Amino acid sequence: MGNNLLKGKKGIIFGALNDQSIAWKVAERAHEEGAEIVLTNAPIAMRMGEINNLAEKTNSQVIPADATSEDDINNLIDKSMEIFGGKFDFVLHSIGMSVNVRKNRHYTDSNYDWTMKGIDVSALSFHKVMKCVMKKDAINEWGSILALSYIAAQRVFPDYNDMADNKSMLESIARSFGYHFGEQKKVRVNTISQSPTMTTAGSGVKGFDEFISFSEQMSPLGNASAMDCANYCISMFSDLTKYVTMQNLFHDGGFSNTGVTQAVIEKFGK
Repeated sequence: MGNNLLKGKKGIIFGALNDQSIAWKVAERAHEEGAEIVLTNAPIAMRMGEINNLAEKTNSQVIPADATSEDDINNLIDKSMEIFGGKFDFVLHSIGMSVNVRKNRHYTDSNYDWTMKGIDVSALSFHKVMKCVMKKDAINEWGSILALSYIAAQRVFPDYNDMADNKSMLESIARSFGYHFGEQKKVRVNTISQSPTMTTAGSGVKGFDEFISFSEQMSPLGNASAMDCANYCISMFSDLTKYVTMQNLFHDGGFSNTGVTQAVIEKFGK
């Protein structure tokens, strides 16, 4: 049951693959809160996923787009504005990929062609989307643009590999573009650094189950679920957070500010 937090608002959601996806949960919650949305993902991801089921559930349209292609992004924005009948109010960038991770290539032995592909998909695509949105003046004043990140952008998680570098660049782009978007268009740009979450993308990282278990024990509130992250995204799309911009917002049950917990001490004391 929604509270009409996004009543009358319109937005584009990148990256919904299946019902494990944070983007999927955000789409469901945005619809419940009264928003009109367009769903998009890369054509290959759409063939693998179930996005048409989500579109039916949320009464939304699906526009395929490779977020690394400026032509695809331009087409996505143009068609979305046609569907919406004008500008929109929010964007969720929930995209991340590392070929080195997928192919089990160790960080110290990176294939740099794969590295560049990962940077393009995971970080530069965010810049490309915002560049297009700004040039087309496609988002309303006080609009909100979000990307999903992870604390490996600040701390070492060895098996997170070059995704850590991708997330670091993503957060930097959010700050830098957020300055210009705020100054020129009164649009806010932020990243949300979520707890490790069992999604299709996350499960591809070596040792991910151990990540989740450790984080659960290191977080005073425990790990935040995908649905809780979706709720946070909804608050960031709403008018309740109009002056929050250029921030990396930790949504992790307190993990990011915890040095050690009693549960971890007891575990190692055995």
